[in-house]
Amino acid sequence: MSAPARSAASSGSMRRPGALPRAPSSHQRGYTLLEVIVAFALLAMALSLLLGTLSGATRQVRWSSDAGRAALYAQSLMDQVGVGQPLKPGQRSGEFENGRYRWTLGVAPWRDPMPASSQPIDPNAMRLFEVQLAVEWGEGGGGRRLLLRTLRSSAASNEVQF
Repeated sequence: MSAPARSAASSGSMRRPGALPRAPSSHQRGYTLLEVIVAFALLAMALSLLLGTLSGATRQVRWSSDAGRAALYAQSLMDQVGVGQPLKPGQRSGEFENGRYRWTLGVAPWRDPMPASSQPIDPNAMRLFEVQLAVEWGEGGGGRRLLLRTLRSSAASNEVQF
């Protein structure tokens, strides 16, 4: 016998030509119907939890995007107040994106909460105005709201316009 034939014969790995594969033993069995149903029920619960989490995350991303846009619009409006035109007490409103974002801007003379001192006030001194901006967005009246407040100065000698 040659060396390769001897090693194959001694290892016992050679099958006889024409031999049939072994039949599965009788103690091997599949899953019962009850086990399959329980597995599907667990899978369905896990998927519903996952989808609920994903929809909540989508809602948060949408809210964050809307709030970011509202903040950008508000910053743009606040940057324009008192630029090009002197401040004047009053209120005005408008909208962005065809009414998706609505804003209201109010300007009022600022009142110092501290008691007035006995020293005279220079009539040519700068005047302070409180500027309040509200930006609302969302469907109907139950939407979100961003409120910004700041102080702006204006020269007393300017003709007061808004």
